[in-house]
Amino acid sequence: MARILVVDDEIGIRELLSEILYNEGHAVEQAENAAQARSARLSYRPDLVLLDIWMPDTDGVSLLKEWISQGLLDMPVIMMSGHAGIDIAVEATRMGAMDFLEKPISPQLLLKTVAAGLLRNRAKQSTLKTSRIPVKESNDSSENSCWVDSCLVPIENNGGFKLGSVSLDQPLRDARDTFERVYFEYHLMKDGYSMTRVSERTGLERTHLYRKLKQLGITTTSRKKNNDNK
Repeated sequence: MARILVVDDEIGIRELLSEILYNEGHAVEQAENAAQARSARLSYRPDLVLLDIWMPDTDGVSLLKEWISQGLLDMPVIMMSGHAGIDIAVEATRMGAMDFLEKPISPQLLLKTVAAGLLRNRAKQSTLKTSRIPVKESNDSSENSCWVDSCLVPIENNGGFKLGSVSLDQPLRDARDTFERVYFEYHLMKDGYSMTRVSERTGLERTHLYRKLKQLGITTTSRKKNNDNK
């Protein structure tokens, strides 16, 4: 069962789509305009949204742009319309909508498209959960570790993902340099900028370590030490 939000200013369409989805075992919330959709998005936290393009107050494409700009597009959105041209449908999917359904919508096509959207959402959530890595806080001397949920993060308007601060859509060499910079800065801070300890932890001979840090543009002296020496 999934939580689905149906946004359409025509009550007959809302009721019909809701009944079809309810009969498939889904929980359905309805909204007749953008204002109600905004509220339902925050309180109901739907797994998928069916969003009409033409609405009297704020149209569906504008609402989609709003959710994207606010970082709220963390669920699949399927646009719907009986009047929108192909150019508007293409624009919506290019912006981030998962698909477009033209009214009148057949029950079979509705369920097929919704199932595909929910499957994609589950795969995305599963990836985010399993990609969490344990990292020990740099100012914590205990053996306890904290979980950092900053691994695979969707890049807005891109369709790709970031691993922490590393975009996975850049060339391998650039991604490797970015990761290595984060990796060595972490160990430098963790070991108090002791090159001996960093060398032991990273498995690099000191000369090689100095060369690597210089190549990456990483200073080997902490900011605190620099401030103390002023």
